[in-house]
Amino acid sequence: MSYAYTRGSGSGAFPPRSSSLRNHSVEPPSLLVRLRDSLPPRVQLWIAELWTRAASSVSAAQRRTRQRGGYKQEAWRAVKRLFSIANALILLWLFMLWWGERTVFRDSVQNCVWDGWERWPQNAAPHHVAFVADPQLVDPHTYPGRPWPLSTLTVMYTDQYLRRAYSLIQTTLKPDSLFFLGDLFDGGREWATVKSSSPEKRYKRYGDKFWQKEYNRFGKIFFGHWNDGGSHSAVNPRGRKLVASLPGNHDLGFGNGIQEPVHNRYRAYFGSGNRVDVVGNHTFVSVDTVSLSAMDQPDPDTGSSGMGSGDGEDRPNARIWMDSENFLNGVKDKKARAEREELRALRNQSEGTIFRPGVYDLSENTIYQKDQSEAPGFPTILLTHVPLYRKPATPCGPLRERYPPSSSDPYPEEDEQNALKIQGGYQYQNVLTQTISNDLITKVGPEIAHIYSGDDHDYCEIAHREFSGSPKEITVKSLSWAMGVRRPGFLLTSLWNPIDIDTGKPIGTRSSPTLQNRLCLLPDQLSVFIQYAYLFVFTIVVLLVRSIARTFHPPETEPTLPLSEPRHHYPQSHHASSKSASSSTSSSTHSSPGASEARLASRGSSANLSSRQLSPQRHDTFRPARHAYIVDAADDDDGGRWKGKVVGQPFRRRQDGFQGTIRPVMDNFVRSVKYVAGVVGVWYIYLVWTW
Repeated sequence: MSYAYTRGSGSGAFPPRSSSLRNHSVEPPSLLVRLRDSLPPRVQLWIAELWTRAASSVSAAQRRTRQRGGYKQEAWRAVKRLFSIANALILLWLFMLWWGERTVFRDSVQNCVWDGWERWPQNAAPHHVAFVADPQLVDPHTYPGRPWPLSTLTVMYTDQYLRRAYSLIQTTLKPDSLFFLGDLFDGGREWATVKSSSPEKRYKRYGDKFWQKEYNRFGKIFFGHWNDGGSHSAVNPRGRKLVASLPGNHDLGFGNGIQEPVHNRYRAYFGSGNRVDVVGNHTFVSVDTVSLSAMDQPDPDTGSSGMGSGDGEDRPNARIWMDSENFLNGVKDKKARAEREELRALRNQSEGTIFRPGVYDLSENTIYQKDQSEAPGFPTILLTHVPLYRKPATPCGPLRERYPPSSSDPYPEEDEQNALKIQGGYQYQNVLTQTISNDLITKVGPEIAHIYSGDDHDYCEIAHREFSGSPKEITVKSLSWAMGVRRPGFLLTSLWNPIDIDTGKPIGTRSSPTLQNRLCLLPDQLSVFIQYAYLFVFTIVVLLVRSIARTFHPPETEPTLPLSEPRHHYPQSHHASSKSASSSTSSSTHSSPGASEARLASRGSSANLSSRQLSPQRHDTFRPARHAYIVDAADDDDGGRWKGKVVGQPFRRRQDGFQGTIRPVMDNFVRSVKYVAGVVGVWYIYLVWTW
């Protein structure tokens, strides 16, 4: 049975089964082709041009490779380019910059690892402390007359130095506690508040917003990198501790020069400069001595000096020094309370004093059970920004950088040059007065084991024999390389005071030392810059000599373009033709250099010349062209871009004079400098940007 389909197109008509509209004998276009066809015509044209250029470049490279002796010869030329003078200078710069931006910092901090200098028993677990003094962030107060961009570069490089050194302290040494010893800023006392302004006219335009900016800058460098080594402490389950509340004279001012709004602002952001901390079974007492010093200075309003004869508000400068003096009057109780709390924490006990529940009047006694435990009396460490008073000419020891001892065998008992100068000036004083120093030692307690101070920027170590126990004092170096010392530094202190946590008494004899110190020196940044300058001069000299040598003695190479001109000789019988040819040759011989270069640069002309050379009817002799030379890619820093091109004229003393001599030298020199500077600049930016 068969069925017939109508040819109509109605809804009831079904067409016979047939193939799709696509021609199955032709492969469908690929995805890339379809994507290309979907692009706008201009984009398609641009892609086609790029493809054509790339294909042409590959073909030209292959053709040059065949003409120059094959791939082995091309590989040899590549090796020669790799070992050129310019590349050797680049390699030297890479090592120099890595040394100056990485190695010197890491080696300096690595020399201070705890295991390398601690001398504790084998089973000891000391508490590690780092002291940082006088970072003094560079600001308009530091170098007020320094112009831009030198001022900006100074800020950038000093911040970079501080950040690198501080970060390495955290990652390499990872101290359990870190104390700043004041002068966090350089011009902090000058920046105005809502209620105050700088006494110096040139700084009045810097307000509170500028101080906020400087605070954020400080936090980015120091607070932001505090946990680079982690937040866990190996000896303290409560974690690592950072204390930056001790002010310096550049933060607040000194004595009666302190403005109360400036002082309040600093305390609001960093905390009180008077505090007690128990660290490693040692009691650290920090005292705001720049404010306390106002107690021994004349009042600018009344002219009276000392504490005066009255009480309270009648005392001169009381608004400045009263907080510090009140702290000292009760510091022994604060020490005892802090030590008892530390013992309870070690025993994992709760608060010792129990209070009665309920609501009571302020005058009522709310203590139900008082803590009867005794304070263990840990060794006390005093922290002050300004060093304590000492006799004039008291030597600071051999580690002082700017003024080393006048003799070393033996060290003198008095050394004016090596000592701290007993002097003062606007908003500073090199040492505390004898009155303030005695007040400190008397009230903090006779059990002072050590004193740490800052302010001077250089290292100083003395023993205060005038006090009981002859406590030692170390003035810590500045961490910044812009503070007058070539080798900045910081101080490491290892604390080891094992105690019985039940009684709080020390294990072993109390006479044995409980702390050890180590001065750590950082790189000499100025010396690093000087080494860069030496290498820069060396690079310039080498590239200049190289350019002169290549100009006077260009490298010999086999040309890829014909560098000769034909001279045609015809038989004497053809007089007219010979005359014409002779005239043509003469014209060619005396043509301008530009015309000769145009002929040499033309591939078509070289092809015609080759056909004339092979003609058996002409007797040709050749002589070299006088106005062109070829630069060999094997000795060219630009990767052979000039291979086979007429790039200039050889040295012609008589025709071009001095200008014709110096131009090719300078062209070659500038090209080489750009090549070396481009690679080295990228490497230097990478080193600076990434750390």
